[in-house]
Amino acid sequence: MQLKKELPILAIVLLPFIYLAFIWNELPNKVPMHWNIKGEIDRYGDKIELIIIPFLLPLLVYLIFLVVPKIDPKNKLNKMGGKLNTIKFLLTTFMSILALFIIYTAKNQSFTNPNYIVLLIGVLFIILGNYFKTIKPNYFIGIRTPWTLENENIWKETHKLGGKIWFIGGILVVIFSLILDKSLNFTIFLIITGLITIIPIVYSYLMYKKEIKTT
Repeated sequence: MQLKKELPILAIVLLPFIYLAFIWNELPNKVPMHWNIKGEIDRYGDKIELIIIPFLLPLLVYLIFLVVPKIDPKNKLNKMGGKLNTIKFLLTTFMSILALFIIYTAKNQSFTNPNYIVLLIGVLFIILGNYFKTIKPNYFIGIRTPWTLENENIWKETHKLGGKIWFIGGILVVIFSLILDKSLNFTIFLIITGLITIIPIVYSYLMYKKEIKTT
């Protein structure tokens, strides 16, 4: 790992930690830790719990992307080069923004519209969908089914389809988050998330069955 190249992403990882330290004395001893679908607070916790958020979101994601390429038995991830670094940067940035949003919301004890979180997840779907086709076969990142892991062509075709579906699904999630009310939007979000998860899995199995017949 070249430290100079990692400095920008390390700065992004540290942002939620810095922001939390900056507002620490302003926080009450009890802060909101959970909201229901209507955006109403349904659990308070000690402010010390907020420290977990930057650890679990940007820092954990960053560490996963550091470690996984080194332990990948097929060494495929390292062959992705700059594309893997781009995915690492985008996902870590997303998680840092999400952590900042959660901490800010806890500080202000106001979460007027849960659609904002759903919208952010929709953006994540778009980002992942855009990069699915660039992910090489591996055991850690991507659509890992018994059939994609067994056959490189099935992996490639599944990720092509998955990328398109996740990209379109992400756009729909963003649009619905802007125009629908909270409860209906959350229901549609769950449906879209289920579809973009299940369809590539089923597709990889059907491709596998087709490969067996042709061979």
